[in-house]
Amino acid sequence: MRTLPGWWLLCVLVAGPAAAAPPRAPGPANPAPSLSPSLTPEVQLCLQHLKPAERDRAARALGPLDSLPRYRVQLEVEPKERRVWGKVQVELVAKGPQPLTELYLRLTPNARSRQVTLSGAKLNGKAVVLEPGPEPTLQRVAVDPPVPPGGAVSLEVAVKGTVPRAAPGAESLMGGAGSLLGGGAAKGGAEDHGAFSATADVVSLVGVVPQVPPLDDRGQPWDGPQGMGDLALYEPAHVLATLTVPAGWAAHATGTPLGEVPERDGRVRYSFAAAAVRDFPVLVTRGYQSATATVNGVTVESHFAPQDAAAGKRVLKYASQALAEFEQRLGPLPYTHFRVVQAPLSGGAGGMEFPGLVTVATSLYRAGADPSQVLAGMPGMEALQEFLGAQGAGLMAQVGASLERTLEFTVAHEVAHQYFAGLVGSDPIHDPVVDESLAQYAALFYMEFTHGVETAAALKQEAFVMPYQFFRMSGGQDGRADRPVGDFTGGALEYGALVYGKAPLLHHASRRLIGDEAFFKALRAYVDTYRFKWACRTCFTQELAKASPTNAKALGKLRARWWEEAHGDDDLGAGDLQSLMGAMGGGLGDVKLDAQTQQLLEELLPQLMGQ
Repeated sequence: MRTLPGWWLLCVLVAGPAAAAPPRAPGPANPAPSLSPSLTPEVQLCLQHLKPAERDRAARALGPLDSLPRYRVQLEVEPKERRVWGKVQVELVAKGPQPLTELYLRLTPNARSRQVTLSGAKLNGKAVVLEPGPEPTLQRVAVDPPVPPGGAVSLEVAVKGTVPRAAPGAESLMGGAGSLLGGGAAKGGAEDHGAFSATADVVSLVGVVPQVPPLDDRGQPWDGPQGMGDLALYEPAHVLATLTVPAGWAAHATGTPLGEVPERDGRVRYSFAAAAVRDFPVLVTRGYQSATATVNGVTVESHFAPQDAAAGKRVLKYASQALAEFEQRLGPLPYTHFRVVQAPLSGGAGGMEFPGLVTVATSLYRAGADPSQVLAGMPGMEALQEFLGAQGAGLMAQVGASLERTLEFTVAHEVAHQYFAGLVGSDPIHDPVVDESLAQYAALFYMEFTHGVETAAALKQEAFVMPYQFFRMSGGQDGRADRPVGDFTGGALEYGALVYGKAPLLHHASRRLIGDEAFFKALRAYVDTYRFKWACRTCFTQELAKASPTNAKALGKLRARWWEEAHGDDDLGAGDLQSLMGAMGGGLGDVKLDAQTQQLLEELLPQLMGQ
């Protein structure tokens, strides 16, 4: 997840429905992919989602591709009533050393309250009882008789849910959370950033498809959502889905689109096939437009509201550029389709990542066109504007440029998540620093190679250094970045400062130590080694050490310094109002703060940050 970097904004202030395209007919210019005849027709259909050259690589990483978990999804959506219902069937092969004695299903929307229910469970065709799991998002089914290793099991459930209305103000930079950062909502422990919510024109159904969570060494499910950060991640699986929506609405999901079929009652049924994906998000929109591009065999789609068409087309450009850069440096994305969907995210989120589909906040599409809306309704803003006086007007142009830069950076960050942890898996709840720091740093070097060193340096200051400094100025304490999401008791401010701000700079320090050639060799090796697999906390450091053996010990010390210890003040500076104002330029550095003004701004700071 990309937390909206409202930090730098504070620095400035104080210092037609998209239709799924049917498959193209095979021909000389578009030959049908070669698939093994031993695979079932369903698996062959799913594998259309993988580039032909990537199917063998996936099989080498995962084993026989017909042994992956397989989901059949049938959902119907009634947006006006905010209802969703249908059936989900999962088939999987028991792969552990012990017989399979129980199955868990995770429904992330139930972290907030019981918004999705399961019923009518059948195990291998026989009715079984669904039991509550060890935490609210989990349901358990006993497997009796146990399934031996290598045996197959099928579980079918009926799904029904009521989608809550999106948080008030979710389409603004305030994020429906009372601050630019959404800190207050995250501290409540029930924020899903709008992943399961509805507005008049967008229904986000992320998490409505129940999925089997990975198990730890004790055979227990991985932890579920913690109220901030990501929601979940799963073992690679195949998915065949049909999504039926009213006329005038369109369905978006991960995978290759298999077409859309009008129903007799006027509704439309969309179909998707996905292969070896770690999640299956679903969104439904009304009146959206779309734009497409092709990057190295990947169809890139941007879906957006008509009033945001100009921004939506820029998002397509940014996503295409980022994917081209990452394919060059990280290796090919294995999938044939990638979608960016505009969505009214809340809780300070600028975007949310899922394999094959990401969402970017409506606020980022719109704020650049009218930067003044950033200030609307913020506590203490009248006093701050009085302090800024005539300089306030001149700063709006600076705010607008920063917002556009943030939009591009956010899109690049979400594209990078296709690799970390979409392709190279890691536990987003227990080890959030693994994928978030790499996605954040990949977005930074994308900006460097696309726009130059000076732009990247400015972005590093705005999106990495200033979040940490503002956190410290607001009374937060530096600490270990490498810890589970639930251990960030300081809420979203602490999580953002340490995971998104300080932690990614480990990679910058490592790159400076060993040089670009060795760094990017190690990064590519890391992706190649752990494609479709699970990486560990130290795996990337190990690849760096292989690329630069003489620096192995120093790389380990860097990792400890940036991720395990508390040297942020020494490395980034604790920050103060005067220096931060100077860092933003525009003449703010020449404004000398008297004691009274200093006290005023220090009193306003917690309000601006939602505390």
